Formats: sequence, C-alpha cells, structure tokens
Amino acid sequence: MNRTVTGAVRAPLLGDGRRGQMAPGRTFDCLYDPLYTLSSEKDHSKSNACVQLVGDKVVKAPMLRSMFSSLIHFPGYSLHLEGKDPMPPFINRRWRGRAHQCLEALQQLAVAQSSLQIPQIVYEDPEVSGRNRYKYFARPLIPYNKLLPLNVVNAMAKTEPCVHSATKDSKVFGPKLQTLGTQTDYRDGEAQTDPYSPGYVVPSGSVPELLTLATLTWGRGLPAGLVEVEMIERAREKRAWEATLPAMDNASHIAERRKMMEDMERKEWAFREQEIEKLQEVRLEVFKKLLQRREENQNELDAKRLDDHWQNHQKAKEEKIKKIQHDCALMLRKLIAKRKNVMGKLERRDIIKEYTDFASQTYAPLSRIGYFPDNNSERYVVKNFYLNTFAGLCELEASLPDSVTQVEIKALKPKYTTTKTGFIKRSARLEVELAQVHQALLEKKNKVKEPKRPLRFLEKIEKPVPRPPTPILEKPSIEEEETELAVICLQKLIRGRAIQNMLSSVENHLAREEGRVLANMLDFLSKELVRLQEERKIHAFVMLAERQRRMREAEESGQRQVEERRRREEDEVFKQVVKMHQSTIDSYLEDIILSSMENTAEEQAREEIQRMAVEINDIAYEMESRRTRLQSEEIVAELVYSFLIPEAEKMAMREKVRQSQRKHIFAAHQIIHRGTERVVADLALHHRETTASKIMGDPPAGAASAALSGTAAGPSAADSTCSAPVARELAKLGEESPGETAVNPSDGSDKDPTAS
Repeated sequence: MNRTVTGAVRAPLLGDGRRGQMAPGRTFDCLYDPLYTLSSEKDHSKSNACVQLVGDKVVKAPMLRSMFSSLIHFPGYSLHLEGKDPMPPFINRRWRGRAHQCLEALQQLAVAQSSLQIPQIVYEDPEVSGRNRYKYFARPLIPYNKLLPLNVVNAMAKTEPCVHSATKDSKVFGPKLQTLGTQTDYRDGEAQTDPYSPGYVVPSGSVPELLTLATLTWGRGLPAGLVEVEMIERAREKRAWEATLPAMDNASHIAERRKMMEDMERKEWAFREQEIEKLQEVRLEVFKKLLQRREENQNELDAKRLDDHWQNHQKAKEEKIKKIQHDCALMLRKLIAKRKNVMGKLERRDIIKEYTDFASQTYAPLSRIGYFPDNNSERYVVKNFYLNTFAGLCELEASLPDSVTQVEIKALKPKYTTTKTGFIKRSARLEVELAQVHQALLEKKNKVKEPKRPLRFLEKIEKPVPRPPTPILEKPSIEEEETELAVICLQKLIRGRAIQNMLSSVENHLAREEGRVLANMLDFLSKELVRLQEERKIHAFVMLAERQRRMREAEESGQRQVEERRRREEDEVFKQVVKMHQSTIDSYLEDIILSSMENTAEEQAREEIQRMAVEINDIAYEMESRRTRLQSEEIVAELVYSFLIPEAEKMAMREKVRQSQRKHIFAAHQIIHRGTERVVADLALHHRETTASKIMGDPPAGAASAALSGTAAGPSAADSTCSAPVARELAKLGEESPGETAVNPSDGSDKDPTAS
C-alpha cells in the first residue's frame, strides 16, 4: 500500500501580478539539448522510444474478407502503426553518458595504477561576455503600478457565466497539483533482490576453499543452515580423503587406490540410501498431514452440507407454518363475515360509514378487485440529464456564475442611533420606546407572586354532613303479586317459544348448508374427474410427442455421426497427404544432403588416403633402403608367428567345432524336415488334384478328405493346423526346389546339412 503526498504548486509572480507557468519539457530534448541529463542508458532508451512514438500514426487497414462486418470477433479492419521518423538521420541517437562512465572508470583505475594516463578534458569557451552574453543576463521586468489613494478600491471584474473546457484550462493555467513524494508501507528488505556478489581474482597456484561454495546462491543454500554445514563438512572430508589416496605409480598402489575408492563408494551409497529414507519419511509425514487435512476438510464440508440441508428444511417448515396460519386467518375472516349476515339479508351501502372509516375500500381498495394504486408511479418521477449524470452535473456547475460558487461574506456595520452631540435620532425614538415597553413586559411576566399569609386568630367550624332519609318499603297487595306472577309465567312461555322457533330455523339453515356443501363437493369431484381424464389424455399426447421427438433426434444423431465420421476421415486423409508430401520433401532433401556429404567425404578420404599412401611409401622406401638382411628375416618371422600361424590355428579350431556341431544340426534338421516333407507332398498332391478337377469340372471330394486325413496324421498338431496361405507357400517352395529342402542321411556325402 502506497501513500502519495500531493501539494499545490504556486507559480512565480509575473510583472503584472499574475502567476506564471514553468515551460514543460520538450519532446526532442533528449537528442538536441546538451544539458539534458539522464541517469542511465535505460532511461535514454525510454525517452528515445517516446520520441519514436510521436511520429507514429495509427492507420486503419481494411480487411478484404470482412470489410463490411460489424462483429467484434470478426472485425472489418485492423490497426497498423505508420512509422514516420521525425528526426533527421544525421542526429546521433546514442546515450551521451557512456563517455562520462568511461572517464569515471579510468579515474578509478588511475588510483590503483599510477602509470595510467587519463585524457584531459577540454571545455570550450562559453563566451559569457561575447556572443552568448544574452544567455547569462536578463533585464528585470519592473511592473508599473499607479499609486492609488487608500480610500479608493477598484470594483471586481464581473465574469460572464461561460463554460471552459478542461483541456483549455489545463493548457492556460497548467497543473495546480504536483506530487511531492510517495511513502510505502513495505520494508526495503521485502523489495530487496539477491545480495551483491563482488568480483574476485584468484592468484595462480592457489585454490581457495571458499570457491567450492560458489554454487550456493541466495535462496538456494544461502543463508547456510544445518544441511549446508553438513554438506560442507562432507566436502572437506572428501578432499582430505582424496589427498590421502596413493599415487598410481605401481600395481600395489593401484590396487590399494582401487580398494579405497570402492570403500568410499560404498559409504557414499549408504549415505545416499539414508538420505532417500529420510526424504521418504518426510514425504510420508507430509502425505499423512495432507490426508488428515483432506479428511478434516471433507468432514467440514459434510457438516456444512448437513447444516444447509437442515436450514432448508427449517425454512420450508416455517413457510408451511406461515401458509397454514395465513389460510387459517383467511378462513376465520370468511366465517366471521358469514356470521355477520346469517339470515342472508341484503344491506344497503352506507356511504357515510365508508367515508368515516379510513380502512374502507374508498381509501384503501384491495388489489384483487382490480385497482393497483402504485401502477405507473414512475411517470411522476423527475428525470433530468443535469441531475442524473455526472457530466450533466459538471456542465451545470460550470454554467453557474461565480457569485454562486464563490461566496463573499461582508461584515455588517453597526447602526448608530445617536448623533455626535448625544441625542437620539427621530427614526430611532420608536425603536427605543418599543424596547422599553418590551423590557417592562418581561419584568412583569417574570415577577413571582407572593403567597397569601393565613389569618392568625380566625378558625373555621365545619358542620357535619346531614344523613339521608331512611327508605320505607310498601307492602304489595295480593292481587298485584298474582298479576306479577302471571306476567312472569307468560314471559317465560313466550321466551321458550321464541327459542324453539330459533332452534327450528337454525336446524333448517344447517340442513340447507349441508345440502349446499354436498352439492359443492359433488360438483368439485365431477370437475376433478373431468380434469383428471383430460390430464391423462394430454399426458398421453405428450408421451407420443416425446417419443416422436426422440426418434427424430436418434435419426438426426445418426446422420450427424455419419457426417462427423466422414469429416474426420477427410481430415485424416488431408493430414496423411500433407504428411506424405512433407516426408517426401524431407526424404528428397535428406537424400540430396547425404549424397553430397558422402561425395564430399569420399573425395576428402580419397585425397587423404593418397596423401598418406605417398607418405607411407616414402617411409617404406626409406626403411627398405636402410634395412639389412637380418632385419628382413626378423620381420618375416614376426609376420609368420603373428599372423599366419594364429590364423591357421583359428581355422583348425573352427573346423573342429563345426564337426562337433554337425551331428546335432543334422538331427535337428531330420526332426524338422521329417513332417514338413510329408505335408509338402500332400499339399502338392492336393493342389494337382484341385487343378485337374477345375479342368474337368468335378470337385475332388475324396482328394480333399485324403488331404485332410493326411494332414491330421502328421507328427504334430501344429503341422495339421497350418493355414491355407502357409500351405500354398510351402507347396510353391516344394515345387520350385524339392531337392534343397530334403536331406538324405544315407548318401554319405560331406555336404553341410545347414546349406538348405
């Protein structure tokens, strides 16, 4: 994570008080400006690439096949860079800092080698007081400001509400912010590359031990651990052992050296086996950990799946409970609505009640009746380009005048109500009187009333509350009592009759409701039966249509497979043809190259042989001229003992071996050709009979059976089960050379039986 510190850059003041702008770097300064300095050749290459890209222009090149296409994956044109180098060819494009680097390297070498001469740098005359004087001096620009009196302030220039583009403002005023620095959260060690390894010079005749560790690099053995230390110790022991090896000057030292090397090799193999065992143990531990981790992950996944399954069941259960509760509340509301009008009387609409009840259909109509209050509510939403889009907001903000965006706060001046002499002005007298009246009202309002003081010597005597008069019950007469009892009995009779009538009406109503329920149930069952029959018919039609669709899909899939197979065959044929052409070309070129190589090699060998023959002849002639008779006899004797006699012994030994192996070979040939001759004869006879029968037009059944029996009576089952092509080949061989395949053991000739 990086943090960039950005600060505002204040441009220097110009002569008229405005802020100036620094001139930006030019594109070709890296090639023209001698004072333009870069840190390395890499930066120079980047600047040079930017210079090259300035003149490049992207050109649309239409493609002939897809010229009128508007698809993204099949474009109608391609983009190409039209390279135009704006720099003339005589301008040097190389980095000018290389000469400076060479000079610094020479200066460093001159410190160690005093005899090294450094070329002197000659700077050209800058001509400060001559023709280049204008580059080093400038006339100050003193602004002309007319002094104004202190009590005169010029009015602010009124700006017109016009919109300036961002590019124009950036060109005129330049960037107002500049990055001053960047702070990072990462350490320098995290971005550190491999440590620097300086160069070294090894004196002649010395082999430092440190150079044996040159293969260890940072991250691959460095920094050294226990394994690297053990490896270094083993290398030291091996070098010490190599120093103790005896010299190879005689046979005993060679045998001792071989024995020591074999012992060391056995030790190294044992050490390698131990390392392999350790590595296998580490791998086994890692494998166990991976298996355990996989088991834990699988258990967690199973538990998560069970939890998800349980959560889904719980959600389904809650939804079912909510649906049951909703249906229960709905049925209860329906029953309550039916009980309100049990008698089925028609009621008139009470408009006053509907308008007084804010929960009625007048104020809150139900959606199932067909009224949707929220329908087409979006047409009242205000949609404006200047309020809904960022570009519109920017344009609206740019069109506002400066008085809206730049608020000017002016300090209020206090009102003076008195004159210089101390009298109140006439216009302020009314305000002063109103302030006095307001102050008096506030004092009167905030004034606290004093509580009344009680009388010290006055006491009030309370009178007792008078008691109410005692009620007196008059004794009723006997006639009134009898009349009251008769009225009560008559009321009981009337009430019982009314209850009886009500019960009979309720029973009639219940019977009517039961009949209605039964009629509705029978109607529902009949409709369900019709619906079930129609559903079964539709299902049958769907099954037939599905079957027909599957049959058509099977036919189309068969045709598609045939087409794909044909396409693959055509592709394979094309590949084979291309491969054949390529192999033909390769073989042709290979033959040409090999033939040329063979010819060249043959010519060179012939020339070399001729040259060597000439040299050998010269040497032989010279030796012949110097050799004596005794030397000639020694050479002849050496040739006889070295070449002729050993060769004669070899030939005699070969003849003995051949004579000893001849009987075994003869027995093997006799065993092999004993059954082969019979099979060949039978096959030849069968072939002749078949040819004769074809000429005569009658199939030789007996001959075929005889041939089959003859083959079945052979010495082995393998001879009887030979195939027809093999039989034909044997017959042809028997007809062409019957004398070569047969071996007669009784002729007594010395002919080698292996000649057949």
